[in-house]
Amino acid sequence: MTFKVDFKVRDYECDLQGIVNNSVYFNYLEHARHEFLHAQGIDFAKLAREKVNLVVLRSEMDYKASLVPGDEFYVAVEPERISRLKFAFRQTVYRKHDDKVMLQALVIGTSVNEKGRPFLPEEVDNLFK
Repeated sequence: MTFKVDFKVRDYECDLQGIVNNSVYFNYLEHARHEFLHAQGIDFAKLAREKVNLVVLRSEMDYKASLVPGDEFYVAVEPERISRLKFAFRQTVYRKHDDKVMLQALVIGTSVNEKGRPFLPEEVDNLFK
């Protein structure tokens, strides 16, 4: 299942070279993951109030080309089970006008309870079945 979120590059996201700063891509990817969870009926804030925290364990990004101010693009999100307690999101940033791949990422995570122990609540576990 592929989920997509649309974006547009804002001027202040760019560095002196006139391209999106590499750290900004983390924000794009995180927002897309949160939108994916919301679309699946998972309330990230509610989980946190219940002392369930979804956490990133590892992020890998392969930069393919640079976005520039005004570029319209989308982030595709594909969930994947890694193990009993770990999940991943394969994410790809595509420039809209030509569907060029700008970045490919793999973000691995889990959830922890209030004692910091990994576990997957049922609603999260069900995403990866």
